[in-house]
Amino acid sequence: LSLHDALPIWIQNITGNLFTSEQGKYLFIWTSAIMFGLRFCAHWIEKTLKLSPIGLLLVCSIIACVGLNLASGMQTFGTALVALGIYAVGKTFFWPTMLAVVGDRYPQTGAVAMSIMGGIGMLSAGLIGGPGLGYCKDRFAGEELNKADAALYAEYKAEKPSAFLNLKSTEAFGLDGKKLGEAKDAKEKTPKQQAVVTADQKGDRATLKADSYIPATMAVVYLLLLLYFKGIGGYKAVRIDEQA
Repeated sequence: LSLHDALPIWIQNITGNLFTSEQGKYLFIWTSAIMFGLRFCAHWIEKTLKLSPIGLLLVCSIIACVGLNLASGMQTFGTALVALGIYAVGKTFFWPTMLAVVGDRYPQTGAVAMSIMGGIGMLSAGLIGGPGLGYCKDRFAGEELNKADAALYAEYKAEKPSAFLNLKSTEAFGLDGKKLGEAKDAKEKTPKQQAVVTADQKGDRATLKADSYIPATMAVVYLLLLLYFKGIGGYKAVRIDEQA
């Protein structure tokens, strides 16, 4: 879940790059408001749709995957509202529902297991999620510009490579931040500057597309868990007195 814990922070950056900074802020508020509101409705949704917590996580994974794929192709502010709104609905219940499952199935651990889960989630968001998204953006933007114009890529290539988890085998050169900033800020862009900005935007889209594989994988895991619980008589909360 680490990438998805970090992605809301990136929503404003990515959408601000694809549209305008002001629109990026509105889209960040939009997704945050959806998540804030829906998290008060988890119990009602489970009871109304007859979903177990694992079933809810499975449905949310599918919705998040669809939302990110739609977001990777958004061209207008209206489509961005729809795509990111769908993604926000999917992401809403990941964090609290996972903690609820831990509490349901392992009540003897008290708050310890949930605290450990929360700590691991926040650490992974900071150490893997944010850096992972940054690495993807650098890699994809560099590849797009290199594919469009190798000579221009050599001119705008960053001095130092980006690497995921400091693994040398993953090193990739993104775009020089200062030169990219100048290209973005130019009121009347030259053909070269426009090509660089376009490659950077394609890198953003590819990053969203790549991130969609995370909830797709999670959906497979939750489906297996759902089948497991079905095999043992269904998902139910474990009570300490029943265990005794």
